[in-house]
Amino acid sequence: MPDHAKLRAWWAHRQGLIEPLAADPRAVLGRCGWVRSVGSVNPYLTLFSRAGIGRIRAESAVADQTVHELPAARGCGYYVPAEDFAIALRLGARFHENSAIRVAKQHLGVTEPELDRLCEAILRAVESGPLTPAEMKPILGDAVRHLGDEGKKRGQTTTHSLGIGRLQAQGRLRRVPVDGRLDHERYAYAAWGNGPLSDGGPTEDEALRALAHRFFSWIGPARLSEFRGFAAATVKDAQAAVADLGLVPLDEDFLVLPEDRDAFEAFVPPAEPAYRLVASLDSHLLHRRDAASLVDQADAQRAMYGEHGPVLIGGVQELSNHAILDRGRLVGLWEYDPEAREIVWASFVGVSEPLREAVARTERFIRDELGDARSFSLDSPKSRRPSLEALRAAGEGTTA
Repeated sequence: MPDHAKLRAWWAHRQGLIEPLAADPRAVLGRCGWVRSVGSVNPYLTLFSRAGIGRIRAESAVADQTVHELPAARGCGYYVPAEDFAIALRLGARFHENSAIRVAKQHLGVTEPELDRLCEAILRAVESGPLTPAEMKPILGDAVRHLGDEGKKRGQTTTHSLGIGRLQAQGRLRRVPVDGRLDHERYAYAAWGNGPLSDGGPTEDEALRALAHRFFSWIGPARLSEFRGFAAATVKDAQAAVADLGLVPLDEDFLVLPEDRDAFEAFVPPAEPAYRLVASLDSHLLHRRDAASLVDQADAQRAMYGEHGPVLIGGVQELSNHAILDRGRLVGLWEYDPEAREIVWASFVGVSEPLREAVARTERFIRDELGDARSFSLDSPKSRRPSLEALRAAGEGTTA
């Protein structure tokens, strides 16, 4: 088994969470991996924590299409760099077709010709510029069909989102954040001429192989099961995807790219702390979905406020609070209180001046540029209140 502290620090090093990256948003995502969104602060904090990139520069990268939010691994929305657009779309397409479309065809009477007509109507509607779904509605007319009570039961009230989803997955329609913001889920949709898949793009197998190399570069050493979880791949498909990578075992579980093996063996974790405040969906936490592996054994019995009350940190895959990291180790939790305009936090380690400055730096960024730091689109100051109260009760230096 590799040394735990070294492994965590290496992951943080590869993620750009130790030495600041002098890079643009596209390069940061190329280094640390695809960034989960779901209307959270995560896209902003990913770029800020690694390269000091502010809100305007982050939003400009999306406006310039060097970075884009696309349906990608598992059909989930990720911000990805331009060189990965086709890979992400190819991997995301099968989930849309095999979930929403399949249900609509099997249970709601939706047909392929109906979907074709709807998609063409949507593309005609956005020829003159981006439109929100509400703005499209009167233009589309009877091309959109209500799906009745059965559709409502299955979370699909009309065919409209089916057409939008298919066109997105095909790379023919791209969504544009309303007001440019990356921390909500309000979108307009624009035609994507010469989109990433217009020349055919990679096959699904080719895309999965490309993702496998990227995954182990972003967060290796990693387990094959962790790659399978990220990609939602079967054992057979995952094994085929990594077959040509020449992965080297570090022990019976962890695998590393051969080009990274010597660098990992030679790597020495920094002696000085490197505090970073990141979102609960940060790639360092989420790529492997094993937050407990980032916690010292002495901290495993500490609690955080979860969806249904306090939970032990050592037993979770994902965090319900934002995280304070030091050389890859989870050393604290935090939330933002927009009413008080401050970060409320608690650490597992002694409070030092570098730690205070890391908190203050992130607090200024959120207060002056973002206004809030939501964990997901429905997060609000009201829903966050129990977590804020638990963190305040713990106070700086200890957790509840």
